[in-house]
Amino acid sequence: MHHPPVTIHDKQFSIYLPERKILHNVEIVAARLSHDYRGKKPIFLAVLNGSFMFAADLMKEMSTPCEISFIRLKSYTDMQSTGQVKEIMGLSEDIKDRHVVILEDIVDTGHTMAGLLPQLKKESPASVEIATLLIKPECLQHNLAVKYPAMSIGNDFVVGYGLDYNGLGRNLRDIYKVM
Repeated sequence: MHHPPVTIHDKQFSIYLPERKILHNVEIVAARLSHDYRGKKPIFLAVLNGSFMFAADLMKEMSTPCEISFIRLKSYTDMQSTGQVKEIMGLSEDIKDRHVVILEDIVDTGHTMAGLLPQLKKESPASVEIATLLIKPECLQHNLAVKYPAMSIGNDFVVGYGLDYNGLGRNLRDIYKVM
C-alpha cells in the first residue's frame, strides 16, 4: 500500500511505521502484560494526550481483568526546563497496594517518567511499571527500566497514532517521521 508523504504545519513527513506493524507490536505487549498480571487486576494510567490510541488498542487486546484511568501531567517549566513534573492531574483512583502500569506514547529523554515515578510511589502502589508505544534508547538521560516497550526507534521526530506536531497529526493511523 502506497503512503504519500504528509505535510503538517511547515514539515513534510514520510511513512515510518505502518498501522499493521504498530498493532502487531501492541498485541505482543498486551499478551506479555496479560501473562505477567494474571490474577493481579492491574490499573493502567494512560498519560494524555499522546497515549490515547495506544491505550485503546492495548486494552482491546488485554485478556486479564484490568482497569484504566487517564492522567495528564502538568509541568511548570522555567527558562531552563528541569523536566520536573509538578502535578499529576486526574488521578482519582486510590493506587495503594495496586499494580500500576503507566501507558506512555513515547519515552525519549525519560524526564517525564523520572518526574512521575517518585510521585506515584508516594501513593504506595504494590508495583509500578512502564509500557510505552515507542522508546528512543539513544536519547534516554535517566536510568529507567521500561519493561514493556512496543517498539524501539532512532532519534527521529515522529507523528501519528496519537503523537502530534504542534497539536496536529494525532489522527493519522500510521506513524510518520520528518523528512
